[in-house]
Amino acid sequence: MKNFYEYNLSDNLNKSLKGLRFNKPTEIQAKTIPIAINKQDILANAETGSGKTAAYLIPLIHQISTIGKVSGLILTPTRELAQQVSDVAKLLVGYKSNIDIALIVGGASMNNQLNQLKKRPKIIIGTPGRINDHLEKKSLNLNYFNFFVLDEADRMLDMGFEDQVERIINFLPLKRQTLLFSATLPKEIIKLSSKYLHNPHRADVKENNVIKSQIKQKVINTKTELKYDQLVDEITDRNGSILIFVRTKYSTEKLKKRLIKDTVKSSALHGDLRQNKRNRILEDFRKEKFRILIATDIASRGLDVPHIEHVINYDLPQVPEDFIHRIGRTARAGSIGEAVSFITPNDSKMWESIEKLLEKLKNPHKNNEYDNNNNNNSRPYSKKKNRTKSKSRKYLRSRAY
Repeated sequence: MKNFYEYNLSDNLNKSLKGLRFNKPTEIQAKTIPIAINKQDILANAETGSGKTAAYLIPLIHQISTIGKVSGLILTPTRELAQQVSDVAKLLVGYKSNIDIALIVGGASMNNQLNQLKKRPKIIIGTPGRINDHLEKKSLNLNYFNFFVLDEADRMLDMGFEDQVERIINFLPLKRQTLLFSATLPKEIIKLSSKYLHNPHRADVKENNVIKSQIKQKVINTKTELKYDQLVDEITDRNGSILIFVRTKYSTEKLKKRLIKDTVKSSALHGDLRQNKRNRILEDFRKEKFRILIATDIASRGLDVPHIEHVINYDLPQVPEDFIHRIGRTARAGSIGEAVSFITPNDSKMWESIEKLLEKLKNPHKNNEYDNNNNNNSRPYSKKKNRTKSKSRKYLRSRAY
């Protein structure tokens, strides 16, 4: 398909797409939208940044607008991704649309959500925990939700939501359309799809847009005790917004306090913050009120801030696939970005796994055997010794802001 008009979408949807300057479908959209419009189940292998959100929202909104008796439930692993999907959905339905959309996520006001559900929304976007809360309270009835989307299914399972997802599926009608999107397709995802999808159409995006985009990568082989001073050097040497990834919630606050002592303005984003505070932090970051955001992997998916110029992996992720999502936060919309990764001796095994995954994604036809066991976090040797000395903190204070 050369453009969206060839799909014969509803007039309002075409108007919204034109206003958003969505002209040509991405690869995943071209492979899924016509199939989904024909009400077929889909198992899609697509990375972040591939356009998958619109790939399931467009057919859902089209069916609601043209058929009428269609309601959609979209499950995402994180609140941030749910919020992003909700924002895109509102843009696609249009300002004066009568299609109500409810955002049902943890950390947000339960009363507000109850008010949203009383309006009998046609589209519900939420996270597994809070959706189950409403099901238990009987404030949510899914009997009529016959269009079901499981977004970032691999991440959902990584976060331990499998039981909660299956509990939700049991409340859905048997006669439904199910779309499952996943960045990777390990055996657990295949098993899940065979259980809940009926003769699904397989849609694979062979080339990874994150890997092919203009992301310059820098690797710093170091020791744990030297990492902070080297991070300070990297911050000092860089202009523009920086997203720093660490492994734990505690580490985000600890690193923020350390940077504040060195007069570097930053903020921390993690799962223990209330939803309204998380929203405020993200909005301030988008408005460039501060240039450094320190986050856990909660920000590796669903965070779309176009002006992020640098991603720094202060800690490596716990699974190789999250590395791809992390660096995909920069070089958005064709811009240029840089990813910096600190590698200590304890990180060597994980870095090997990440390198294998990167190679597989760069050459999908040559590397057909990526071992999912690479997700194990074992730790052997380091390849190189550190050669960098830290610059003075005084120099940092004169340049950082």
